Amino acid sequence: MAWEWFAIAGLGLFHGINPAMGWLFAVALGLHRRSRRAVLWALPPMALGHALSIGVVAGLVLATGFVFDGHAIRIASGALLIAWAAYHIKYGHRHRVRVGMTTGFVGLVVWSFLMATAHGAGLMLIPVLIPLCSAMPVHSSGPLIVSIAAVSLHTLTTLFVTGAIALLVYDWLGVGVLRRGWINFDRLWTAGLVGTGVLLIATA
Repeated sequence: MAWEWFAIAGLGLFHGINPAMGWLFAVALGLHRRSRRAVLWALPPMALGHALSIGVVAGLVLATGFVFDGHAIRIASGALLIAWAAYHIKYGHRHRVRVGMTTGFVGLVVWSFLMATAHGAGLMLIPVLIPLCSAMPVHSSGPLIVSIAAVSLHTLTTLFVTGAIALLVYDWLGVGVLRRGWINFDRLWTAGLVGTGVLLIATA
């Protein structure tokens, strides 16, 4: 089942590249405080907030897997992903999370948690977590260990990519790179939510 782990790392890569997940805010903090250290300091709390958001979803998958049939979980998860995409398209722009430039560790954790949750970051892990957890004996520690490993791998990948891009932009490229040309990750992410939801329902 190597593909599931590659998918988890791949989603971490995508989240790390997405400016809404943290690197842009880390760069802004560094520029505001005129300190490269501020960029690096912002990364751990952002990673923690992201991990908490992903962990909540992993915990729900773990809990419901012991109660509901796998096919029902897939259909419900697919419908949830499509519904979340529709909500994101219609109302996502109205609910931007705002945190000031003077925020501290806790503020960054909360900001990152809310941003990841608002974008449905954890929901995208559902198609990967279901087969990983279902492959483990139900009444064993296997599903829990797999879930913790998945959250850890995803978070570390996101942290590494976020940090690399933040430093690259802060030290070399500058935020002007966004004006010269950048992918609209909101649209790409919404399309991914819909596609994954349809795939889950079709393969249930």
